[in-house]
Amino acid sequence: MISIDCELAGVPLANPILAASGTFGFGKPYADLYPLRKLGGIISKGLTLTPRIGNSGTRLYETPSGIMNSIGLENPGIHAFLEHELSVMTSHGTAVVVNLGGGTMREYTEGAELLTEASLKLRSSGKRAVDMIELNISCPNIKEGGLAFGVENEQAQEVVRAVRKATTLPLLVKLSPGARDLKEMARMCEAEGADGLSLINTIQAMAIDIRERRSVFDRAYAGLSGPAIKPIALRMVHQVARSVSIPVVGIGGISSAEDILEFIMAGATAIQIGTHNFINLRAGDTLAEELMELMESEGIQSLDDIRGII
Repeated sequence: MISIDCELAGVPLANPILAASGTFGFGKPYADLYPLRKLGGIISKGLTLTPRIGNSGTRLYETPSGIMNSIGLENPGIHAFLEHELSVMTSHGTAVVVNLGGGTMREYTEGAELLTEASLKLRSSGKRAVDMIELNISCPNIKEGGLAFGVENEQAQEVVRAVRKATTLPLLVKLSPGARDLKEMARMCEAEGADGLSLINTIQAMAIDIRERRSVFDRAYAGLSGPAIKPIALRMVHQVARSVSIPVVGIGGISSAEDILEFIMAGATAIQIGTHNFINLRAGDTLAEELMELMESEGIQSLDDIRGII
């Protein structure tokens, strides 16, 4: 019998497919299209301690093989999320992961504390709560001139250590492809108590409007995602999975069952679907079935049989 269930940082998943942060909101738009229990889990829109209005100007721009985005972490803030969104997210019968961002150490740690306190309170009353935090260290460090926390090992180490102390929830650290030394950063995150790693985040890119003689985006650069970055993401997942003993979640241009198996063979425990959610609004409804069919045709009984074989 084909088995596609897995466990991520102690959290059981019905299958290895998670909806990536920033492409699924809090699940509501997609819940009208298919039962979200068919996903292994939902990762929330990136949240910060206080609400953010995001970037001005163009926010999404299509490329021949992907999408560029300059959203700027627009979100309602953690307090509003806990009051209005969490109960809906936990009603779908699938794992709930909250993506946490911040511009300062205080924002990260206070956000983690709030999520943890709310989750413990819900569980004590027999209700579902946040299963895991995905720590987004690609956010710019406001107090250090805007350089992302996830670029230099020392800054990443500081924020991972602080958030680890602030929460008892499983902690997944989302790594940036712009890190100076990705493998060393992965090992550092593991040493500081991360329960897993997810990668990659979007790759910094640019588009120019030749008629207006300016960048398409007000902030000049934007994050590229989609099929264009898949080979890069696959290489980085392979490198990191061979460098740590904690689970790795693969992200980047995944749009088919074949892609999923590639990432699992490269060492990933689970994967995230991002840009493909915009291309196929029912991706989460079909990919798990397609994965089982592909595994059967390839004579693969379990994901454990092929994980990290490359």
